[in-house]
Amino acid sequence: MPETRTDALKTLPPAYAEWRQSTLGRITDALEERLLLDRIGPAGDMRILDVGCGDGVLATRLAQAGARVTGLDASPDMIAAARRRAKAAGVTLDLVEGNAREVPFPDGQFDCVVSVATLCFVDDPRPAIHEMVRVLRPGGRLVLGELGRWNLWAAQRRLKGWFGSKLWQSAHFRSRGDLLALADQAGLQDAAISGAVFYPPFGLAAKFMAPLDPWLGRWTTLGAAFLVLSGTRQADTKPGAARS
Repeated sequence: MPETRTDALKTLPPAYAEWRQSTLGRITDALEERLLLDRIGPAGDMRILDVGCGDGVLATRLAQAGARVTGLDASPDMIAAARRRAKAAGVTLDLVEGNAREVPFPDGQFDCVVSVATLCFVDDPRPAIHEMVRVLRPGGRLVLGELGRWNLWAAQRRLKGWFGSKLWQSAHFRSRGDLLALADQAGLQDAAISGAVFYPPFGLAAKFMAPLDPWLGRWTTLGAAFLVLSGTRQADTKPGAARS
């Protein structure tokens, strides 16, 4: 979860690369990816939309598993980086530059929509979630990875915001209750929240505590730096319509 978005868009691919070369980054990304893939389920032959796909790591992994993946991102630099990654991996991604609040696809086009660390940089996530639900087929799955509110990572990032980081000044950290409320407003069925990254943001802590992380995630979300909301679109829900 490196510092990304807004004013730093042009530095994103190098920032991601630096993060993934660190012990903390490698361990944290692996745990987050494991949880996301578990919530997405078997990807073979699925039509998947990755909203805020970044440099295409998750999209490429899903394509390698047999999914037909479309990546959407507002940054042309990230789209270019995702294209290079897909080419190097020998897979095909349909990459589109666009906005999460105006998803440029017709209703019911995808079996699964996934979005990771994107809505935490949106003041009001509801329009974007409604757009994601709109492009899901009835019974399709929405999987959102978000930054948790009550953990040491969030505290560290708030401090960075207080000391001038524009990125973290604009970030929103959400609780389990916040995400469940968003799921209810979007009309999702079977909404569930899972957590990962229960250790503090230090490489040594990650190295020693990572083996316990999946076990903790089976029992609680308290203290998790990474929260995943999953839910399905109801068959009788009008696309994009929120519940009152």
